[in-house]
Amino acid sequence: MLLKTKAQNKLKSIVGTTNVLTSKEERYCYSFDALNSREQGKLPDSVVFVEFQEQVQEVLKYANLKKIPIVARGAGSNMVGACLCLDSGIVLNFSKMNKILEFNKSDMTIRVQAGLVLADLMKFVESQGLYYPAYPSSYKIATVGGAIAQSSGGAMSLKYGTTKDYILSMKVVTAQGEILNLGCDTIKNSTGYHLAQLMIGSEGTLGVIVEATIKLIPKPEYKKVICAYFSDIESTVSAVNSILENKIIPAAIDFMDKNSIVTVENYSNCGLNMSADTMLIMELHGDRISVENQNKKIINILNSANAFEIQTTDDNEVIEKIWGARQASYSATTRLAPDVISGDIIVPRKNLVEMIKRCREIYDKYNLKMCLVGHIGDGNLHPQIALNIDNDNEYKNYKNAQKELFDAVLKYEGTISAEHGIGVEKIDYIDTFISKEVLGYMKQIKKVFDPNNILNPHKIFKMNE
Repeated sequence: MLLKTKAQNKLKSIVGTTNVLTSKEERYCYSFDALNSREQGKLPDSVVFVEFQEQVQEVLKYANLKKIPIVARGAGSNMVGACLCLDSGIVLNFSKMNKILEFNKSDMTIRVQAGLVLADLMKFVESQGLYYPAYPSSYKIATVGGAIAQSSGGAMSLKYGTTKDYILSMKVVTAQGEILNLGCDTIKNSTGYHLAQLMIGSEGTLGVIVEATIKLIPKPEYKKVICAYFSDIESTVSAVNSILENKIIPAAIDFMDKNSIVTVENYSNCGLNMSADTMLIMELHGDRISVENQNKKIINILNSANAFEIQTTDDNEVIEKIWGARQASYSATTRLAPDVISGDIIVPRKNLVEMIKRCREIYDKYNLKMCLVGHIGDGNLHPQIALNIDNDNEYKNYKNAQKELFDAVLKYEGTISAEHGIGVEKIDYIDTFISKEVLGYMKQIKKVFDPNNILNPHKIFKMNE
C-alpha cells in the first residue's frame, strides 16, 4: 500500500516533486535487484531520489519518526537481495549523488558521493596517473556506496586487497538523521574504535553512506596477462600454489572451468580453448623489467604444472578482450536457462581442489547446469547456476544443492560470502558460520545504531531470533 498522501507530500517537500516516484510502474522497477530467487520483495511505497546530504538527513528523520523502512540503493547490482523491500517502505536512490567532490593528487586521495559509478571513478583517477584496484566485475554500473555497503572485492584483491582497504573516511547518516564523520583522511589512524570499518559490509543496516574518501595508489607502469589451459583441476591449483610459494604475487589469478569456457566461447567467440578442463587468467603489474622477470618464472612454473597451452600479451586491447571473456561468464550462462544464480563462497587454498570437486559433484547430483569461475588466487569461487526458477523441481534441487554446498564450505574451513554479502539469500545459513555469541553482539550493535529497525530490515540476520 502506498504511503498516505500526507507522507508523500512530506517527502516531496524535502526532495522536490519530481524526485519522488509513486506510480506502480515506477516503483516496480525498484522492487528487485540482481538476485534471481522466488523470495522477492514487495513494491516500495515510494522511490526517493536524493541530491544533497541534508535531504538524506531529513528523509531519515521523518522515516524514523514514522517507523517507515528505508532501503538505500545504488545500482541494485548486488546478487543477494540486499536491495529488496521486504516491508515496502522507501527506496532511497543515490543515482543523483554521483559527484567527485575533492581530488588530492599529492595525498593520492579522492572524496566522492556515494552514487558515483565505479567506472567513472576509475576513469578519472587513471587519467591522473593513479589507480583504484578494489573494483568488482560489475564496476561499469556499481556505485561507490554499494561497493562499501557490500564490502566488494574483485579480481585484483589478491595483490591489492578489497574495498575495506581503501576507505579512509566516510560520512554516514544515522537512522535518526545525524551525520557521523567516521575515520580520517590519513593513511594511518589509531584513534578510537574504527567505526568506518564497521559500516563496510553492513549492507545499509547500520547507517546510510553519503560520502567517502578513498585511498588511491600509483597506476601500474606496465601490465601483462598470461592465460594458461590445463587438463585437470589438480594441476591448475598446483600451479597457483607454486606461483605464490615462489614469492610472485600477480595482481589477479582468476579461473574458468570447462563449462564456463565452452559457454563463454559459444556466446562471444573470443578464441578460448574449449578442450581445456580449466583456464587460468593472471595479470602482472609493475615496471617492465620486473614484470618480464615474473612472466618468465610463471611460464616455467606453468610448464612444470603441465599447462598444455600458454598465451601472454601486453596489448591493452587484447587484455580487455580476455577480461571481457571472464566477465561475460554470467551473461553467457543466461543462454543456458531462463535464470542464473551466482554463488559466492571462499575456502583456504589448501582445500580448493576438494571444494571445486565437491561443487561439481553437488550440481551434477541435482542435474543443475553450473559454470564455475572465480578468483582462485584467494580461494574465492563463483558457481553460476542456470535454471528455471518457475520450475518447482529445479528450484527445489537448487535449494537442496545450496545447502549441501554450504555444508561443504563449512567442512573445508571457508565461509559463505567473500564479496557479495548475505542479504536475504543467505540469511538462513549465517548462524552456521557465525556463533550465537557473536551474532548476539551484532544484533546489539544494530539496536544501538538503528533502535527502530528501519534501515534495510531483515537483512544479514534475523533480529527476533
